Amino acid sequence: MLPGEDGAQLQCCVAVEKLNSCGQATRRQLIRKASVILGRNEFQELILRVHDGKLSHSYLLKEFKLFTKFASDGKCTVKLLPENTQVLLSNCPPDRLKLFLKTLSIKHQVWQSGKPLTDREKLKAGLPRSFEAISPLQQKDIQKVNELRSRVAPSGLTDRINKGPAAGTGQQVKRSRSDASSSPVKGNPSKRAILSLPIRKLSKEQAAVLSAVLSGKNVFFTGSAGTGKSFLLKRILGSLPPKSTFATASTGVAACHIGGTTLHSFAGIGSGSAPLEQCVELAQRPAVLQHWTSCRHLIIDEVSMVEAQFFDKLESVARSVRRSTQPFGGIQLIVCGDFLQLPPVPKEKEKASFCFQARSWRKVIQVNMELTEVRRQTDQNFISLLQAVRVGRVSEEVTATLLKSAYHQIERDGILATRLCTHKDDVELTNQNKLQQLSGIFLILWRGGGGGGVGLFFFLLLAQYLNRSTIKRFPRVRFLCGVTEVLKPERWVFKTAGGIHLSRQQLPLKLAWAISIHKSQGMTLDCVEISLARVFESGQAYVALSRARSLEGLRVMDFDPHVVRADPDVLLFYKKLRKERLLMQVSVDVTKFPESENCDVFVFRTD
Repeated sequence: MLPGEDGAQLQCCVAVEKLNSCGQATRRQLIRKASVILGRNEFQELILRVHDGKLSHSYLLKEFKLFTKFASDGKCTVKLLPENTQVLLSNCPPDRLKLFLKTLSIKHQVWQSGKPLTDREKLKAGLPRSFEAISPLQQKDIQKVNELRSRVAPSGLTDRINKGPAAGTGQQVKRSRSDASSSPVKGNPSKRAILSLPIRKLSKEQAAVLSAVLSGKNVFFTGSAGTGKSFLLKRILGSLPPKSTFATASTGVAACHIGGTTLHSFAGIGSGSAPLEQCVELAQRPAVLQHWTSCRHLIIDEVSMVEAQFFDKLESVARSVRRSTQPFGGIQLIVCGDFLQLPPVPKEKEKASFCFQARSWRKVIQVNMELTEVRRQTDQNFISLLQAVRVGRVSEEVTATLLKSAYHQIERDGILATRLCTHKDDVELTNQNKLQQLSGIFLILWRGGGGGGVGLFFFLLLAQYLNRSTIKRFPRVRFLCGVTEVLKPERWVFKTAGGIHLSRQQLPLKLAWAISIHKSQGMTLDCVEISLARVFESGQAYVALSRARSLEGLRVMDFDPHVVRADPDVLLFYKKLRKERLLMQVSVDVTKFPESENCDVFVFRTD
């Protein structure tokens, strides 16, 4: 089990406030680096212990409120009702905070189902003071709480939602504002959700990568399409403190997948083609400088499209701006991508250099790891086909299979296949032709993303429908899995350099009968039609083919085996990586020293 996965411990910033009768803080203690542990005392009561590195403070969790609205941002408040004290947690790794809160809630409900000791019984027991960290959540805890919920709503632990005063008390009651992004299809409000333990766990390979990241090393992990790189990145993001962690990607679409920004936006140095001195000046602008100085963990996704020269420029800027001689200015790098997919966009007619060809690459990256277990596809024949295409090997059998796919009938239930094109002009032409074929108000839906048909990326809605001053009805989205959702307006909030917040609300609609192969990188599609006649980059055909979840949902219109190619520099890079890994395994010499018959001493040498 990885550190913190038991749900009983957090490393975060803590503020403890003592409140008066009006709810105002009269005393405040701030601990920037605190250890928060959930445990039990000698009477098996829940205790929240906060340790500042020298002293520890314990708080009895008997009657309290949880405020979890900003748990996704790593923030939470525990309000202790009898003591009129609140403990504010911030800069928590979001995933760990959610598990911590879930553990706290369930353990408290299980404890309440028993018979707590009275003060008299505690005095008579005469037990010495003790503290023990709470055990991880188990299936029996989940079953117990579900049984309690099915009988009666829990009464001890107050609702997590911060409810206002009841009407009629003379105080103003604010009406709760509905979330524009939430689904209007509500379940039965009186029915409590059934709790369960997390189902999807990390594989051994993914857990090894996460462990290396949490140890503080600069990590590059790679793998073929569908090995769970994006899923693992999100788990890594949820395991790191949000204030000092920045998620970036080489493209805007890839950045959206992980909820981050582009690497160029984070760096603030434009294309990086300017001289180093000018790039440093650009990075020292107040808004950009704050990113560089507060960043301790930098995630870069789809690194295959980052050019070597730009990576070297970033490394130099980081050392200069942060005034540090350490590689990348002491920032921990978590780099992810598959160099056998899309390469960097070349400048003019020169061939772009890959990121691993940068001068600073070997100095910065400490650990190289590869994910090999494919999770997107389940058909082993299709997986073998994709692995062959990935390295540029197209046999007669592979060619025959892909040529045969041109006759696949992949549309079903009225949902059309998404067409992947190599060039933007083909995308625009296809979308405009499809749009002109519509008459009246008609809705065409396209779904993308993982999760068995519940992901949503682009929609198409006829322009006349949006031109109305007031939209009384929202479009309904039907997925292949049978689920129907209502698309409601989304709100985007931007913060300007002057600190002003700007917001925009709209329906997230876009023509998407066809999209480019570059836009599709990272997606999973149930039914996809591909045109490969104008492939112009190595790895482009592989990216397009590997978007399909299955061979039955794939249709290749004009396959030519000559368009499948892999960059020889990348093949050599991966060959060296695997060779180094094998040498590392072979060089682990085990020497046994028989100092005595009952003593075995082993020395592992990796030099």
